[in-house]
Amino acid sequence: MPLLSRPRARSLAGLIATVLVAVGLAIAIQAWVVKPYRIPTGSMEPTLVPHQRLLVNRIFKSLHIGQIVVFHPPEGAASERCGRPHPATMACDWPNPESNQTYIKRIVAGRGDVIAIQDGHVIRNGHREADRYTRPCFPGEAACTFATPIQVPRGMWFVMGDNRGDSDDSRFWGPVPASWIIGDAFFTYWPPDRIGTL
Repeated sequence: MPLLSRPRARSLAGLIATVLVAVGLAIAIQAWVVKPYRIPTGSMEPTLVPHQRLLVNRIFKSLHIGQIVVFHPPEGAASERCGRPHPATMACDWPNPESNQTYIKRIVAGRGDVIAIQDGHVIRNGHREADRYTRPCFPGEAACTFATPIQVPRGMWFVMGDNRGDSDDSRFWGPVPASWIIGDAFFTYWPPDRIGTL
């Protein structure tokens, strides 16, 4: 006596096929289209807080100044290593090779822009950024002022955390090549009181 009748066997095979297709689509979407990320530190406060969760668009990147992006930083980013020597009055202008870590920061300058940093405020091409979204540095904080201007190299973006006094970012390890950017953050879904677009 057969274990399953033919109609039941077909139904089970159809269910298994449907589940496999759904799982495959979910994996493909996460790998190539939209991926969730969790904020690990306070470097993007007050915009994003630790443990907040968001979605990142991996295909239709809209890279521009002001955009929050997820990317691979250079090797040595955690220890603030610049890709080449530079004076203490100048932000890092060249990165080390790409790492496999994942960071999230805000784009504050693009290729060809000439920037300096004063008390955590970006002075881009002679004009201070509109940065009401930041948590400012304390006046005179050493890591917040790089008065000697640098020019962002072609094909790269200069990124900084919104918590200007507590962020490891391009000031210390250099601009990020566009090819290292995984995608742009567009929606936050956790915690519930922060649900919305970015």
